[in-house]
Amino acid sequence: MDEDVFTDHTKMNSFTPSEEDNTSYTGTVKSTLFIKGSDTVLPISLAESEAYTKLYPEKNIVVIGGGSSLGIASFIEGEVEIAMASRKMKESEYKAAVSNGIEPVETIIAWDGISVIINKDNLLESLSMDQLKMIYTGEITNWKEVGGNDENIKVLIRDSSSGTYGFFKEHVLLDKEYTIYATTEPNTEAVVRDVASDTSAIGYIGLAYMDDSVKMAGLAVEGEVFYPEADSIRKGEYPLSRPLYYYANKHTEENTKDFIGFVLSEEGQKIIADVGYLPVN
Repeated sequence: MDEDVFTDHTKMNSFTPSEEDNTSYTGTVKSTLFIKGSDTVLPISLAESEAYTKLYPEKNIVVIGGGSSLGIASFIEGEVEIAMASRKMKESEYKAAVSNGIEPVETIIAWDGISVIINKDNLLESLSMDQLKMIYTGEITNWKEVGGNDENIKVLIRDSSSGTYGFFKEHVLLDKEYTIYATTEPNTEAVVRDVASDTSAIGYIGLAYMDDSVKMAGLAVEGEVFYPEADSIRKGEYPLSRPLYYYANKHTEENTKDFIGFVLSEEGQKIIADVGYLPVN
């Protein structure tokens, strides 16, 4: 298994399929696999589990969303075999898992570019990262201040259990607080629906949730506008690129390793591309 740095103090292994490891996606162990966490990663796990159980009908996989923090908390308590996360585990979470006899293993399964979405009738085409920050902290409150319609901005955010909420706060707001006037949405689908129906709204979503009911705003970096496209994400040019994770116990059953091996296989990575994210392989 390959070794990835977790924090300055902790190292974690990554489950990877190998020609020498005959446990990879063999489908030989019968048990129920519980997967829980990030709504961003949810479409991946649903599609992967459907394909996997078609290959191995004796398998049973239960996939539940709810947010990265919820999935990690359930993983720490030993309630699920895999936590889906759109952010890294915190060191405090890692220590809590270890104290419960669980040694977390981090596996990057895909790459995402958080998409900033606005209503299709909004005149705006792009925002600088500074403008985006000021909108979400409440320093900019009307679209006309950034070249859009003369309309008060409706700021949409996810709840604090969402990994995307935390990533956006860290990388866009630079850990400042969201505006107190922001509207908290329960899931990503609700963000898309609200933006599609309200010309004043702005939201952020995982790339796989993007559809033609809304418009994607480009992000300007040093005068050049980037979108969450494969090339700009792989080159690191798009400022809201991020990995998507599975967390599992190092001492997990073969059933869990088997499924993660399938996700990292050629077939599994094709499914990730079909869902709308970028494969890691």
